[in-house]
Amino acid sequence: MANFLMVALWIVSVLIIMAVLMQPSKNNDAMSSFSGGASDLFSESKSRGFESFIQKVTVVLGILFFAIALLLMMMAQR
Repeated sequence: MANFLMVALWIVSVLIIMAVLMQPSKNNDAMSSFSGGASDLFSESKSRGFESFIQKVTVVLGILFFAIALLLMMMAQR
């Protein structure tokens, strides 16, 4: 059982890394502070489509990661 959980933890870890790398960047560069920051116009908009899907996948994978890690920790204490 511990081996299965360890393999599942590795797989979820790689999937989290892939999901985070697939998310579009939302960084503001230094020039936006000097040019008036036109990107502020869309800063409050909701994510849609692929961006929303990837965010939800990342949250689910994060929850799975911590659940599996806690299970492994409880199994190690026994």
